Amino acid sequence: MKGIREIRQRIKSVKGTAQITRAMQLVAASKMKRAQAAALLGRPYALLMAEILVSLLEKAGDMQHPFLQGRPVVTRGVLVVATDKGLCGGLNTNLFRHVVDVQGPARYVTIGRKATQFLSRTGHEVMAEFSVTDHAAFAEVRSPAEYLIRAYLEGKVDTVEVLYTRFINTLRQEPCLQPILPLTSLAETLETLRHRLGKDGAALHADTREMAFEPNANALLAALPELFVKQEVYQMVLESKASEHSARMVAMKSATDNAKNLVDSLTLEYNKARQAGITQEILEIAASTLQSA
Repeated sequence: MKGIREIRQRIKSVKGTAQITRAMQLVAASKMKRAQAAALLGRPYALLMAEILVSLLEKAGDMQHPFLQGRPVVTRGVLVVATDKGLCGGLNTNLFRHVVDVQGPARYVTIGRKATQFLSRTGHEVMAEFSVTDHAAFAEVRSPAEYLIRAYLEGKVDTVEVLYTRFINTLRQEPCLQPILPLTSLAETLETLRHRLGKDGAALHADTREMAFEPNANALLAALPELFVKQEVYQMVLESKASEHSARMVAMKSATDNAKNLVDSLTLEYNKARQAGITQEILEIAASTLQSA
């Protein structure tokens, strides 16, 4: 059995760890509420953007735009959205397992230091790395989105895909590899967005309104696909942030609970050792008394 002093020191150490993990749990819970609200509020807007784009493209007829034209895929472009810090359970590990699903040559852009470290360590080509704060403003996400769009237009990559963690609820987050460019499967993207909002059972009605384009349809819609791509990337970053803080809150709560259980176990062991020591002293006193008598 361990010495009483050693057990007492370990109890003190574990209690200190529990205080730290408890504080981190509270901080993560505070950030989680804000991040979850941002992700959930952004979904209807992303759906509306997709519906508007589909509707206007149908009215515009045969519109020529580089985002709408498929081409042979030689090099895939993948944006990996991970975390800057750890202590969030298996969130990043589960996400990085999906990198092996990227078949063929690929170039990567990262958001989050953990993604950069993993891709560099595993020998993947990282074109650029970006960082986004916990607030995740649209202005912060615009830079990686514009970088990927420019790489696509210049022919450095032939697709734009995003590997991120989709937020489902506080206890469940799901890694996803979502294609964005080219926009040849807008209907599929729209159905995916409707499924996330629980509207997959509702029928999608065709837009029967008459539309007039000024000065013309091509000029008016030239910027809309790019705005849609940026909004999609932004929404996926929001989903990743909500997943990160949720996973970290759950991980810190689990660590705090484990620390408390360990303290209880060590306290029981300490009491047993202390009782054994007292019993031994009583026995020694009794033995010395008998010998003197």
